Formats: sequence, C-alpha cells, structure tokens
Amino acid sequence: MHTAKPTKVMALYNRVSRFSYGNKIFSLIISRMAPYFSTIKPLITDLRPHRCVCLVKKRRAVHNHIKTVHVIAICNGLEMAMGVMAESSIPAHLRWLPKGMSLDYTAKANSDIRCVAEVKPEQWVLGDLFVNVTAYDKNDIVVVKGTIKLWITEKPTK
Repeated sequence: MHTAKPTKVMALYNRVSRFSYGNKIFSLIISRMAPYFSTIKPLITDLRPHRCVCLVKKRRAVHNHIKTVHVIAICNGLEMAMGVMAESSIPAHLRWLPKGMSLDYTAKANSDIRCVAEVKPEQWVLGDLFVNVTAYDKNDIVVVKGTIKLWITEKPTK
C-alpha cells in the first residue's frame, strides 16, 4: 500500500508534538502563520489526517456578557481546527478556500471548549467540501455544531 508523503503542516506537527509542550509550540507556530487565531490562545491537542482538535480555554478574554465562552471565540476555534485539518490532509495537487460557515448554537459554553473538525478521505475532490465541525464542553455536551464549506480546486501549474 502506498502512503502519501505528509503535508508540511502534518510533518511539522509530527516533529514538534513529540516534545514536552510540543502541542503548545505547534499551536503558537500556527497562530503566527494566521495571527487572528492568537486571540483565542488555541491549543491543538490532536492532529491526524482528516481530523483536528483545538482547545479554547474558558477565560475572561473570551467571555460574553453572561460569562460563558462567546460563540465567536468558538467559531474561531472551529475555523482553526478546520484550517489545520485541511492543511494537514489535502492531497498535494489540490488547494482549498473557505466559502462559508453554517452553525447551530445548541447549549451554553460554560467551560473550556474542544473544537473538532473532520472529513472523510474520499471527500477531497474538486468542488464544494463540507467539513463537519463540532464544539464540546468539558462534559462532552455539544455547544456548537455545523459545517464549514470549502471550495476545492486544482493547484495551478507553475
């Protein structure tokens, strides 16, 4: 069976995550590549092809007026999980662009939030790809659920 070469993001994660605080270092590197993500101080806790988990800690900076995690901070965590998953999973001949997001807010976010993005390997084809995203509280209650729509195209030839 032929195994595809890991993407640059997957190779970086595999290299760095072996060390103490490796996931924190990896998360900081990703946040430097896309600085807006640093606003939630994300922590990638698990990354493998077609799946990423990002933790958003409940802290004052991400609270809303009722002291729960603001849904926009959760959306940011879901988008980071999706982006890291996409960059670590997409076949080498393809590229992706986000086209939209459709989410349902299903419960109050009263704790740290675990944001999960996942697809099936066979979904990496030209056209629209709907990435399933789900945010869970510390008791595994779904607080946000939906999809992020990506547009998948061929990379241009150089």
